[in-house]
Amino acid sequence: MAKVVAKVGKIASKLPELAKQAKPGLQTFVRYAKVELTPPTLGEMPKVSEGLQNLATGVKTGKWKTLTVKEAWLNTLVTAEIACWFFIGEIIGKGSLIGYNIPGAFHI
Repeated sequence: MAKVVAKVGKIASKLPELAKQAKPGLQTFVRYAKVELTPPTLGEMPKVSEGLQNLATGVKTGKWKTLTVKEAWLNTLVTAEIACWFFIGEIIGKGSLIGYNIPGAFHI
């Protein structure tokens, strides 16, 4: 028990130093979060539609065939991330991992 108390005391004495070290990283995170995690504004909507048009023309012209392996891999990772967030949102939304809770329904 005395060893645990000694370890906790040692960790507690290092907390102010750890907080000083974490502060620049936290400030960087907040700065990027304000930019990256905000939804698009009405002023940015033309850029969104332009990007979708570029995507459609790239698919039609076969531009995707000229991607490097690195670009294709990054596109695959982004697609997988979007899919995972979608499925996580579905699980959170329905409140369970399997199936929906339908009021009034019963199991046979």
